[in-house]
Amino acid sequence: MAPHPVVQAVIDLSAGAIGGAACVFSGQPLDTAKVKMQTFPTLYRGFVDCFVSTYRQVGLRGLYQGTTPALMANIAENSVLFMCYGFCQEVVRFVSGQGKGAELRHVQFNDMQKACAGSVASVFSSLVLCPTELVKCRLQAMHEMASSGKITQSQNTVWSVMKSIMHNDGPAGFFQGLTTTIAREVPGYFCFFGAYELCRSLFADYMHCGKDDIGVAPIVFSGGFGGACLWLVVYPMDCVKSRIQVMSMTGRQSGFFKTFMHIFRTEGVRALYSGLTPTMIRTFPANGALFLGYEASRKVMMAQFDS
Repeated sequence: MAPHPVVQAVIDLSAGAIGGAACVFSGQPLDTAKVKMQTFPTLYRGFVDCFVSTYRQVGLRGLYQGTTPALMANIAENSVLFMCYGFCQEVVRFVSGQGKGAELRHVQFNDMQKACAGSVASVFSSLVLCPTELVKCRLQAMHEMASSGKITQSQNTVWSVMKSIMHNDGPAGFFQGLTTTIAREVPGYFCFFGAYELCRSLFADYMHCGKDDIGVAPIVFSGGFGGACLWLVVYPMDCVKSRIQVMSMTGRQSGFFKTFMHIFRTEGVRALYSGLTPTMIRTFPANGALFLGYEASRKVMMAQFDS
């Protein structure tokens, strides 16, 4: 028996939250290195130098700086993403004319339709991701901003950063970088869900079983492959987003296009890919954990309705 649509939404939201938490705990130090290298591309010689320097200067705590807002960001983003992913699948089915009314639930998606549904769902998740990721990025780059003299007073807690944003920019300040976030998420999640589902389909064909029965290792690999495709496509946009969100501590920043062109003209193409190495290293354990947490918890919850 299929669950009620409201119950289905709660299941997808809960499974997304579990997957988001797993993603953060498995990849936060590498995400910290990524943000630092994106914001200060000439400060470090490479990923290892950034990682070691942060550890020497601030300790292990520095590598996990921003974990609380990262948890908030990933849990909020993936809860909304996977909940809207379910709704958007129904929309894609309806638009493509595959069944009407109750028939919709019994129609199987192809991988392209799932990629489109994920892409549309990312617009909604961007609205909750942007404010929390703004706080996370600022905390992660706070040491470099203070030591370089770009800011006179640093904030080291989530609350102090939030108070600073509210005082200087008001509620709208939490949405600095929203346009860039959406510009990153829409194509990124098309590639993310498309690559993930394609990889699962290939494993299912090879193993002669259903996509839900391919096992832990194939799910982790498929999630990592989806994450790698996402970052390879949208990394320059993520770099611009991080730059806007961190540098907005010094005053109002230009929009996405002006910031992108400024980095391109003054620092070159390489600056737009600064921090890609820790991102690609992080993507397999982090996104693998994301989908494993999502698929496993969703399967357990859905099993309650199959009996």
